[in-house]
Amino acid sequence: MRNTGIIYSSAERTPVVLPEMAELLPPLTGEQLAALEADILKNGCYSPVIVNEDMVVIDGHNRQRLCEQHGLPYQMAVFSFENMLEAKQWALDTQKGRRNLDKWELGKIALRLKPDIEARAKANQSAAGGDKSEQGALLTTLSEAPPPVNTRKELADTVGIGEVTMGKVMQIDEHAPAAVREALDSGDLSINQGYNITRQIQELPEAQRDEAAAQAVELEKAKKEIRQADAESDRRHKIAGLFCKAFERAVLLTPTEENVRIWTQCTRMTPEEIADNAKEARELAEVFATIAGILETLLPGGDGDRTAEKDRQGGHGHHRSLHPG
Repeated sequence: MRNTGIIYSSAERTPVVLPEMAELLPPLTGEQLAALEADILKNGCYSPVIVNEDMVVIDGHNRQRLCEQHGLPYQMAVFSFENMLEAKQWALDTQKGRRNLDKWELGKIALRLKPDIEARAKANQSAAGGDKSEQGALLTTLSEAPPPVNTRKELADTVGIGEVTMGKVMQIDEHAPAAVREALDSGDLSINQGYNITRQIQELPEAQRDEAAAQAVELEKAKKEIRQADAESDRRHKIAGLFCKAFERAVLLTPTEENVRIWTQCTRMTPEEIADNAKEARELAEVFATIAGILETLLPGGDGDRTAEKDRQGGHGHHRSLHPG
């Protein structure tokens, strides 16, 4: 890949949009697309759309489409690629730094590259067969023949996931019912969970697999909800515990002048440390003042009283001790 340095405006040339490139990566979420559209409408398309020497869009499909939709000008930078596989790999590497793609999404992208990778491997093997004479074939076999292509490893390396994970993605792609794929797309299942369900239902008669998969997915969703509820409960208890400890320690302090002097003398505070602790004490005073203000809203008749009542009606208003057990 190299940047040719050639720049075209949308008024000079019309780019070509290929589905295999436009659909290589998962679409932006509605929120992401709206943010990109707002930015382009406000600031224009300041990043050029990347095209190859045949004017095929390689990167910047969303920017190009939004500019066309709103009649806005844009520029196209021409990059040279050896083939479409290199172009796809470059586009993927570029976008991976901009998007938070999970392993399942990366695995699906790798599967879209599979035909290109297999075609390249086949071409390499054919090219290595050049001399068809007996001696030439022997030399090719002994010294020039390329090693067998491990498609799974190539796909995994292309998108930056483990080879074992890629193998599971390939098994899911080939054998998983729709319910498993949909749960993976929505994030309700991990690759391991999807793979395990797919493997388990293979032992069932084909007519029973879809229903069994749907039931297994619902079970995993229920387990996930329980884990999330437990994690939320733990989080709430930790927060409550921190507040309890803070109050327990604060009430032990008797801030007389004599006690403060004893503190500074026994710890041998420097003037800089005294100044820092004075600043921190004032900040803590603001924290406790804020807490006091919030607590007052929770008293009967306060602003928070109605909120607490709504929480209780929704099943979240259980009374808890200040000391979580």
